[in-house]
Amino acid sequence: MAWRTSHFATAGALVAGGLLWASRDAWPWRRPLTASPIVVDAAYADVTETLGRRETLSDVLARGGVTGRDYAAFLAAAKSLPVRRLRPGLKFDLRRLKTDRIASRVTVRLSPERRLTVARGEGDGGWVETIETIPWTITRLRVTGAIESSLYDALDKAMADSFLPAGERRQLAWAIADVYDWEVDFTRDPRPGDRFTVLLERLESSEGERRFGRILAARVDVARTPQYAFYFEDTDAGVTGFYDERGRSLRRAFLRAPLQFRRVSSGFGSRYHPLLHAWRHHEGVDFAAPYGTPVRAGARWVHFVDLDRALGTGDNRDLARRFLAGAGEGLCVQVGGALATEATIAEMLAWGATRVVIGTAAAIDAPLVARLLARHGADRLAVGIDARDGRVAPRGGTTVADLTPLELARRVQALGARTAIYTDAARDGTLIGPDLDGARAIAALGLEVIVSGGVASLDDLRGAADAGLAGAIVGRALHEGRFTLAEALACVAA
Repeated sequence: MAWRTSHFATAGALVAGGLLWASRDAWPWRRPLTASPIVVDAAYADVTETLGRRETLSDVLARGGVTGRDYAAFLAAAKSLPVRRLRPGLKFDLRRLKTDRIASRVTVRLSPERRLTVARGEGDGGWVETIETIPWTITRLRVTGAIESSLYDALDKAMADSFLPAGERRQLAWAIADVYDWEVDFTRDPRPGDRFTVLLERLESSEGERRFGRILAARVDVARTPQYAFYFEDTDAGVTGFYDERGRSLRRAFLRAPLQFRRVSSGFGSRYHPLLHAWRHHEGVDFAAPYGTPVRAGARWVHFVDLDRALGTGDNRDLARRFLAGAGEGLCVQVGGALATEATIAEMLAWGATRVVIGTAAAIDAPLVARLLARHGADRLAVGIDARDGRVAPRGGTTVADLTPLELARRVQALGARTAIYTDAARDGTLIGPDLDGARAIAALGLEVIVSGGVASLDDLRGAADAGLAGAIVGRALHEGRFTLAEALACVAA
């Protein structure tokens, strides 16, 4: 019997049904129910918390779940953390298990060189403190730029953030200003176009951080006049500081500015006037210091002279000892008064004198001066040169040496002395003006000369500054109120 179309259709349906039945285990409604896979990309959750103003450490750790007994145990373990001296803005890195709500590790940067980590031990082991030392490598670099408006802007233009971050550039600007504290007032002296070159040390950590280290040498052109500074350090003699190209210390008796050079409060351009309460064009650069910054309107050096010893009528050893013990930090004290023996000079230095003046009678003794300089160094000693009528005349006596002040200056300079206190004894206490010509002649030898005797007016101080002297000793004129110390500093800084 021949196959009909209906037969073919039936056979096809049977074959399709059989195939469908054979694959019944793959039917979707017959598959077992399965959940989506859980993807774990990290076992820990890390968060950074910042210490805010008027916050304490407990507030920060509470945000990480460390409270109560946990917090007490943390404090007991974190012995290197200065809990009472934490500054606002300090960042704490907290880590916890994603399955836990309490931090198991706290990390804080104590300083550029130290990182503190306090981690919870296994089980009930409590907290354990670890200090990590961060290595920094030193690189010496040179920076050159031109001052158009301020030192800050000049440094910003001279280097990119990749060279030094903005905060570290401010530190560099402050360091430059501190080097030239006695020579340049960076708020007033520089003129547009003045250039600077600085050789500095930059520190770089293994984590890529960069910060300013220290200045090794510098040149600043002020009104097109170069001012050099070279760092020198003698660890054996305990001498450190900056010196010019002729080997003279940059430290002087008078600072050039009454406030430390710190930040720019207003620059060129439009600003909101604090008094007129309106926006006005500001053609200048204003500098500011933080609230509480001390005004350095006083001379950095104090000259303490024992007149009783100088005149041979006794001494004031106990007063000198108490005065030196009470001198504040940052105040340099120079002690004089016919000090003529090695024991007396060593005693004053041991009591805290920054510098001692070798009396003129002792200065004539070349072997004694050589021994003192070898023992204490030229930065800790000055040589007193008292003169009368053009001859060396030690104070307190009637003896006049067969020696001119200039000859004595040459002698002590050859022995290694760098600083001289020149006094015309005939003018001392008379208020008739110092012997600037005699002081200038000694300074021409290359010595740092501080003139004494007869200073009566601000014109005398201007004359000493114009003569290139390192300083002037002022006594009676201040006591009698002929001018104030602030007026004196202002006149030599002008």
